[in-house]
Amino acid sequence: MFFRWRQASCIGKVALAVLLAAFIALAPAWAEEAADDVSTGYDYDASNRDPEDDVSPGYDHDAWNDIRDMLYEDQVIEDGKDVISMTAPYRAMDAAIVPITIVAAKPQTKDEFIESITLVIDQNPSPVAAVFHLTPDSGLAAIDTRIRINAYTKVRAIANMNDGRLFMATKFIKASGGCSVPGLSGMEESLARAGQMKMKFLASDVEGADGKAQLMIKHPNFSGLQMDQVNGNFIPAHYVDSIEVTRGGARILSVEGDISLSEDPNIWFYYGEETSGDFTVLATDTHSKTFRKSWPVSKLAKN
Repeated sequence: MFFRWRQASCIGKVALAVLLAAFIALAPAWAEEAADDVSTGYDYDASNRDPEDDVSPGYDHDAWNDIRDMLYEDQVIEDGKDVISMTAPYRAMDAAIVPITIVAAKPQTKDEFIESITLVIDQNPSPVAAVFHLTPDSGLAAIDTRIRINAYTKVRAIANMNDGRLFMATKFIKASGGCSVPGLSGMEESLARAGQMKMKFLASDVEGADGKAQLMIKHPNFSGLQMDQVNGNFIPAHYVDSIEVTRGGARILSVEGDISLSEDPNIWFYYGEETSGDFTVLATDTHSKTFRKSWPVSKLAKN
């Protein structure tokens, strides 16, 4: 389904980038900063407010209907409160690096498991941020990553079960401009280190999982909406579009990425108790570059 969305939106992304750049340049600064945000960066106390009363001008209230129709047509999407949950800041400190945690309520089993989690950002120019594909060998369907948010928006995690049922968790996040913020490093520096990878392992803290891993990939993940600060031109989109993680040949996780994943993709995930052997990551980007690296699971830090 993600491929169908990407094919349908491919031509429109160029036009959207131009329109969005003009929109950003003219738009007022909508997000007032609360005093307690200065120290924490987050405003969880406001999470009980109706987000429809606090959106920015130009908010597309029909965005999800269009996205849903494109991705799922007439399929039923149920409330995910007993299946999947999502944690995110109500007000993001940095719209270009917004932390998102998605966790399933139960471990993965061969009889019942989450096959994929689709992460949708309603108001982003390319709303499908990523699709995370999982298996029973994933141990627990849990993803912790960072995303870009371009305007006040609802963020959705849609879990697709192995029996075809769909469940959704939703959060409203106040952030703006994240898709056009320049990278932390210079363009040449970012490209020179693209593809460097690290993996960190932790002992499991949940039932059904052998451990937890953090994958870090150095890559600028240019969105196509960022401007080169030297020449004033837009930087062409260049991002990690696929990641596959295996252990001993068993697939643990694969990811279809897009421009809404932050610079230097960073993903936490679990792996199952029945897996063994070395971890191998194979990643590609939109410039046909391939990156590969393996790690032995030699030491696990206790939580």
